[in-house]
Amino acid sequence: MTTTGVWSADKAGFEMKRKSSFSLLDATAVRPAPNVEGQDGNRMERLQQLMATYEPNDPESIQKSFARHLEYSLACTRFKFTMQDAYRAAGLVLRDRLLESLNDTNTYYREQDVKRGYYLSAEYLIGRHMQNAIANLDLEQQFKEAFEDLGMKLEELFSEEADPALGNGGLGRLAACFLDSMATLQLGDGCPFEIPRPDVTYPVRFYGTVQDTYENGKNVSRWVGGEIVQAMAYDNPIPGFDTYNTNNLRLWRALPSKEFDLDAFSSAQFQDAITQRRKAEDLSAVLYPNDATYAGKELRLRQQYFFVSASLQDLLREFIKRPNYKWEDLPEKVAVQMNDTHPTIAVAEMMRLLVDVQKLEWDRAWELTRKCLNYTNHTVMPEALEKWPVEMFERMLPRHLQIIYQINGIWIQKLLQRYGDGPIIAALSIVEEGDVKKIRMGHLAIIGANKINGVAAIHTEIIKKETFPEYYKWCCDNGDPNKIVNMTNGVTPRRWIHCANPALSEIFTKYLGSQEWLTDMNKLKEMLQYKEDPKLHEEWIAMKKGCKAKLADWLKSTMDLEIDQDALIDIQIKRIHEYKRQLMNILFVIHRYLELKKKSPSERASFQKRVVLIGGKAASAYVNAKIIIKLINNVAKVINNDPDTKQYLKCAFVPNYCVSAAQVMIPASDISEHISTAGTEASGTSNMKFVMNGGLIVGTMDGANIEIREECGHDTMFIFGCEEHQVAGISARAQEGHYPIDNRLQAVFDAIRNGKFAGQAEPEAQSEFESIISRLCNTRAAGTWDGDRYLVIHDFPSFIDAQAKVDETYKNRSLWCKLSIQAASSMAQFSTDRTISEYAKACESRTT
Repeated sequence: MTTTGVWSADKAGFEMKRKSSFSLLDATAVRPAPNVEGQDGNRMERLQQLMATYEPNDPESIQKSFARHLEYSLACTRFKFTMQDAYRAAGLVLRDRLLESLNDTNTYYREQDVKRGYYLSAEYLIGRHMQNAIANLDLEQQFKEAFEDLGMKLEELFSEEADPALGNGGLGRLAACFLDSMATLQLGDGCPFEIPRPDVTYPVRFYGTVQDTYENGKNVSRWVGGEIVQAMAYDNPIPGFDTYNTNNLRLWRALPSKEFDLDAFSSAQFQDAITQRRKAEDLSAVLYPNDATYAGKELRLRQQYFFVSASLQDLLREFIKRPNYKWEDLPEKVAVQMNDTHPTIAVAEMMRLLVDVQKLEWDRAWELTRKCLNYTNHTVMPEALEKWPVEMFERMLPRHLQIIYQINGIWIQKLLQRYGDGPIIAALSIVEEGDVKKIRMGHLAIIGANKINGVAAIHTEIIKKETFPEYYKWCCDNGDPNKIVNMTNGVTPRRWIHCANPALSEIFTKYLGSQEWLTDMNKLKEMLQYKEDPKLHEEWIAMKKGCKAKLADWLKSTMDLEIDQDALIDIQIKRIHEYKRQLMNILFVIHRYLELKKKSPSERASFQKRVVLIGGKAASAYVNAKIIIKLINNVAKVINNDPDTKQYLKCAFVPNYCVSAAQVMIPASDISEHISTAGTEASGTSNMKFVMNGGLIVGTMDGANIEIREECGHDTMFIFGCEEHQVAGISARAQEGHYPIDNRLQAVFDAIRNGKFAGQAEPEAQSEFESIISRLCNTRAAGTWDGDRYLVIHDFPSFIDAQAKVDETYKNRSLWCKLSIQAASSMAQFSTDRTISEYAKACESRTT
């Protein structure tokens, strides 16, 4: 499935009424009455009276609601039901309350005629919903009492929930954090929380042809034929914290325009009878299909257009429902944020809907489009920006190709007037020439957006200087240098402290006197006055021990891995990619293992015990990522079973990494690895989650690491490796043949080549491991340097030095605890509440 998120705000700083206390509305609270006049209002008066109050939230009422749903919604008996049934019934109890808030929120938005923001993202990693929703609705105590009285623990119910995972990394988790902040800030087997909306359905066309006709004195283009898929909405209420607000995460399910071909079935063509349904459902069955093949690429483009078209049709329908709407008001009532390049077909689709469907003139439609759309770039590498073959576009989305060509033609004329003919024209064209002509979606986004933003200070500068340097030159030459702005990422403290680490949440609340820090993290800075307080140290260490105990239990139950809870917990959980350098991490683990093997038993006893956990997802067609994962698993198998070293060093690749796993791992960490090559990581958000939970960082001067270090203090981060401005020089020297390999790394390479982690037992894996090393050492292409693109060999010695400093610092537990408190108390800048406030302000800033 694919998704749209919504927040609401008007340019005057719209704010829906906050709760007066940290408790949900009680049974006597009166709901706002809708404005229904005339005969319909009189006819509905009795119904309005029945719906005038909220569901009561005392424990007994929650129990009665639970029993009602268990029997009447799920058809279970009081004598026979499972914990899964109990979870679903409890979810429906919660959904009742969420729906009350969602409906009232939407009613209030319409009455206030607020500006709405629509966050288009192909990914949302929202994690388990129940715990977060109960916490945000401030119903934890009531639900706990209600279910404990029934003989059930809330934790047991939470564990029954499947972890929704639309995406493979930080992009999706960022989107989910944004949703939480949007609702909190009031800016905007079936899942029991998901609400099917068969009444909200839109046609989405693929393929076909474009017919050009002349009507009413002007040329008109009609997109006809092809196939039509129906997009049906599924809503997921997202409650804010300490507010009446509940916003909506809208997902789209693909359905056939014709459910069942009776003629085909009657003629015994049974498979053909359901072909349309199966083909339609492919669109929303699996996110990110393997795009190593042409068919995979085509399905991916179909998915992106499907959710964008449905979302834009939906928001325009909402706008048109406004009484006496005027098109010139569209930018004052609608802001669309395109989250990376996946939804950037929105530029062409918005133009199609305004020009072809709503019959606006081209220039007027283009002005509205550029004022409504904004683009967030999440990559510093140009090759990561999506490009689609023109041939594919022409066949699948023929009208959109026409629109893109027209946008590009007008754009090129402006460039020619400014610069004349030259290389800058080709560099800035939406169409990339070559053996295979392609549409550059990043270029389409920057040309069609009101604002473009990076997601960390260093990343935004790289966008200007390296990713889109010609476009930034155009902006500066035309008096608009602030078209590209920075919006450093953040994470939500409600999920990543309050829910993931309740013991830490209790410490903050106890010392600060209230939970206000959950919506204003600046208040956490008051904790700094206690960072050397022995009493706080005692509580802080106890909190960490509890988190480690929970991690140990989880690892034992999920992986049958036993760990020493007194060991230093070292974690790297990120999308698996060579630039994030999980490879360097596992090479260091091998180095540590080899060093331990050299030592006598008495010498080993002085080594700092360490547990290294690596986890993350990889693109299905990413072969090198799979080899790296295989190497991690093989290394772990050797290390964890070596009687000489296993009490001092353990390692594991955590399978099926997801938000629920992160909520166990992150609070338990002592150190986390954020070790991308300088200049390659846009921002990172896992670094923020770890530090909010009192973990320190081993990292490079890359992404948000730089800003976290400035906020928390240089002593809270163990920095290593080259800096971004040094990379080009290192590469140049390497091409000249100067690229030495440290002796300690050479020993690691030798161990791998000698079959220590595969050998004759796994000849295919052995060959793959050797190929990875050979590429790093550049033995594949004599006389050129193209192997170690991400400088693993160069940065490895300083990585070892940083890890040695970690060991040394960790031995001084009082110092470590002080640094942990200092870091966790200095993270106000990295709350998504701050990020979303900045996005909302940017939406009010218009460029010409």
